[in-house]
Amino acid sequence: MDRTELADFLRRRRDRLSPADVGLGSGARRRTPGLRREEVAQLAGMSVDYYTRLEQARGPRPSRQMLAALARALRLTADERDHLFHLAGEEPPRETGGSGHIRPGLLLVLDRLHDTPAQVVSDLGDVLAQNAMASALLGDVSARAPEMRNIARRAFTEPAAMDIFPPEDRETQARSQVANLRAVLAARPDDPRAAGLVAELRAASELFARLWSEHEVAVRRSDTKRIRHPVVGDMELDCEVLLSSGHDQRLIVYTARPGTDAYERLQLLRVVGLQDLSVG
Repeated sequence: MDRTELADFLRRRRDRLSPADVGLGSGARRRTPGLRREEVAQLAGMSVDYYTRLEQARGPRPSRQMLAALARALRLTADERDHLFHLAGEEPPRETGGSGHIRPGLLLVLDRLHDTPAQVVSDLGDVLAQNAMASALLGDVSARAPEMRNIARRAFTEPAAMDIFPPEDRETQARSQVANLRAVLAARPDDPRAAGLVAELRAASELFARLWSEHEVAVRRSDTKRIRHPVVGDMELDCEVLLSSGHDQRLIVYTARPGTDAYERLQLLRVVGLQDLSVG
């Protein structure tokens, strides 16, 4: 690990970002350009002290998960992310099947969706990033272990995860997850993550095994979902899916038609969304 070079790289990448680049308000006038250390720490989900020590070349060796969080927080390109991993003495993530590194363009759009629930999800169902509204609507994934941020894994191994849907919609939602995984595995038969997830869920869930045997195939597209929220109530939401250039990541935006009860409830969610009222 090259602490001096890592510290310099972090400082320079922090200096080039403005609050607007990451969806933050500018606040009081700043004496120097770039983000503050506490803002980077907040975006990366780490303590200010830990990040400060990294920038001062006296921090411990960051974990791979921490490096990935820093890459997202600093809006690094894929090449910059690989450089960050190398400076920390780690091998960069392999690109086969997607690395989980969110493309800066998707993060830029996500940062600007202040009043609309939105999240970036991999084609395998890993929730890679959420805005505050998505956390309030669907549950904050940041506190979960990385493997439990996968929508399909939770749907078939945690019964309560499907409680956000009305009972009569749950098999339809489960079927959609299986059909999407079938499409991904066919497109990337040599991807060990895709094959491993399917094998795990076939062994863990009778429902998954039954649906898998039906061989339905469908890539996730825009649709309408009914969401049950414990505070603001039931909502029928339009889910718009914007695919990345490689189709391995998608930005999912949840909206309600103006004039509907769901629209009013989403407005209410904006008010209560920062409180600890998540469903998952």
